[in-house]
Amino acid sequence: MRNLAFAVLASAIVAGCSSSTPKTAEPQQPTAQSTAMHAQANLASASGSLVSGRVEFDPMGDGVHLTGTIGGLQPNSVHGIHVHEKGDCSAADASSAGGHFNPAGSAHGRASSTTHHAGDMDNITAGADGTAAISIHLAGVTLGGGAANDIANRALVVHAAADDYTTQPSGNSGARVACGVIRITQ
Repeated sequence: MRNLAFAVLASAIVAGCSSSTPKTAEPQQPTAQSTAMHAQANLASASGSLVSGRVEFDPMGDGVHLTGTIGGLQPNSVHGIHVHEKGDCSAADASSAGGHFNPAGSAHGRASSTTHHAGDMDNITAGADGTAAISIHLAGVTLGGGAANDIANRALVVHAAADDYTTQPSGNSGARVACGVIRITQ
């Protein structure tokens, strides 16, 4: 009888501590941080240059933001930089990377103009030490997922000269002096 009274009392205490309606776990929405892709391109010299560097890629707003450092450039020089269509930097002159990334078939131009390749960016400038700090927003592209405008597994190429933004199809920016494949790291 004591055991039965104890069991009834324990049940009453447990019932009083719990809510009357059972709660179901609400599904957790993924946070931006948990779903965000990150990529990196390790630039190796091409065409006999000494140019190299590392550029990081992170989705941001309407595109992808690039940050990093490129060294081995001539002091105070200006260079074209583009995403190219193929993620292949195996050729000594980086020609294996193909042309500029251009899924919409647009004309080449300045990134801020209405007509330009998806991989077109504004020129970069090296400082007195031959190093260029990169902070570029590439609008209208994605990072990962396989969409037509996805830049993952494509090449980032630095050119020997400045892009003139008008010469078709490449901006007359000269030899490819560094190349790196844009690889997803998380």
